[in-house]
Amino acid sequence: KRSFMAGGKTFQLSEKALDNLISQVCSPALNEGLLKANERMYNHLLYGIAVTEFVDGKKVNPTIALIDWEHPENNQFHFTEEFTVLRSGGVETRRPDIICFVNGIPLAVIEAKSPAGHGKKEPTIDEGISQSIRNQFNDEIPQLFVYSQLLLSINGHDGRYGTCHTPMKFWAAWREEDITDAQMYAIRNHPLSTEQIDALFAHRPPADRNWYQQLIAAGELAVSGQDKLLISLLSPERLLEMTRFFTLFDKKNGKIVARYQQVFGIKRLLERISTRRPDGGREGGVIWHTTGSGKSYTMVFLSKALILHDSLKQCRIVVVTDRIDLEEQLSGTFASGGELAGKKDKANAMATSGQMLAKQIGSGKERIIFTLIQKFNSATKLPECVNTSPDIIVLIDEGHRSQGGENHVRMKLALPNAAFVAFTGTPLLKEDKTTNKFGPIVHAYT
Repeated sequence: KRSFMAGGKTFQLSEKALDNLISQVCSPALNEGLLKANERMYNHLLYGIAVTEFVDGKKVNPTIALIDWEHPENNQFHFTEEFTVLRSGGVETRRPDIICFVNGIPLAVIEAKSPAGHGKKEPTIDEGISQSIRNQFNDEIPQLFVYSQLLLSINGHDGRYGTCHTPMKFWAAWREEDITDAQMYAIRNHPLSTEQIDALFAHRPPADRNWYQQLIAAGELAVSGQDKLLISLLSPERLLEMTRFFTLFDKKNGKIVARYQQVFGIKRLLERISTRRPDGGREGGVIWHTTGSGKSYTMVFLSKALILHDSLKQCRIVVVTDRIDLEEQLSGTFASGGELAGKKDKANAMATSGQMLAKQIGSGKERIIFTLIQKFNSATKLPECVNTSPDIIVLIDEGHRSQGGENHVRMKLALPNAAFVAFTGTPLLKEDKTTNKFGPIVHAYT
């Protein structure tokens, strides 16, 4: 958009402001390394860029959005192949196979390898991943990856995805849960217009167009693993969703993009938390994700998603564990993932005693609180330890443990309208007490 609002009126951006905006987007500083530059650009994408304008002689600083996150249809989506990028040395070039642009910004880069694998037996997906990792090196084309949010490697049959600086071993497969097989099939076989076919084949040898026309004439096409990955991650709404809600920067582990079980677990949780019980409180439930599936990061992604969710951004979070080492681990993950702003914020979030917990619950303003379940025993003996707000989300780590006794009852009395969400990696039986206490299984990954 080339306009901004001030005093209830719409004004056009000045040439100077436009130049400044373009300069900030097109000239990213790489002196602190690619990851830092990528994080800065991510924040520009997420929150917009402030510019200086003058309205009736008064200085104003409107924030200009680069992407309309709320209305995907207001953005422009393009892709191109064999996009030439000059290497850092300024002589040689690299040509990533496919680049996907949103409003002219290259958000996704795809390496597409031959299914034949050059006559080798090695998996060609790994070749694409290696190439993508190499292209991020300082002497390669890091300037392209300043903008990248999703990186894909495909081989005609299947594929995996990662993001900026993802090590090869963490590139992941995807399993779709929301888009049905029928919808996938319809998208795969949706006929291209004459204009689209011309755009794809006008610059190619006639044999390529003939091959495509014969392929289509032979009947409807089956949906491959590659098709599922591309449709799942690169449909406009999902690409924006993955970028906005399911990407974070961790001080220890770098940039992280969520895996499919985290994405769908959080989506189901947001739906559940948004639902009210007959008494006005929020609904909760159980997230059953097997050990090693990234449960701590799922909590951090949820915390981030709540802030960006219009109807839930006012919610506070209480993280409950039953062991000091788990409490330290989780608070460390939240801090490292950017959900606690520095040491002071982390210190304020920790309920170091029952008395402090009572104060935090009753009159505190902390957005996130960490406590041991045992502290509710002494906290609830204090009259201030009660909060009837429905805008409190209680996340219970390893919810199958330590939740059967008096402390659990006290916790629910202190927070009668909160949503209680239990996370567990332990196999659950049909009549497991965990589900009875917290509600149904909201999402399972076993």
